[in-house]
Amino acid sequence: MERFTISLDSELAAQFDALIADRAYDNRSEAVRDIIRAQLEAWRLERDEAPYCVASLSYVYNHHERDLAERLASLQHDHHDLTVSTMHAHLDHENCLEAAFLRGPTAAVKQFAATLTAERGVRHGKLNLIAVELADDHVHAHAAAASVEMHHHHLKPAR
Repeated sequence: MERFTISLDSELAAQFDALIADRAYDNRSEAVRDIIRAQLEAWRLERDEAPYCVASLSYVYNHHERDLAERLASLQHDHHDLTVSTMHAHLDHENCLEAAFLRGPTAAVKQFAATLTAERGVRHGKLNLIAVELADDHVHAHAAAASVEMHHHHLKPAR
């Protein structure tokens, strides 16, 4: 582990200490590590240096909008390789909140999210990406389907 020193003006240090207390960090080092990780992840995603990701895509839409629910479901089916699952909640008599959990190549996930949130009638679209690395690629039997071999990738958060 490397150590380094930073200098902060008093006001910034006080705000940082308030953040540490509010988020229940044990110490400044843990908070600094989390901030650095978040910035590095954002930087990798901006530079397209994170080839794979997991993501949540949330959006609101009016289910009375002509054929919108069907169009959204069609898009998800067309990209079944990216869509892990969705959750749907009724906000009122017209509006629905949907969250789609995605995984796959970062560029494909971003494009899918852009296409879905650009649909007429979709509002408040928000994509949250987490860069991951492929841990391994293997085949093995899962307990639920012990007689069927499953081929898949294990994912781990990028460092």
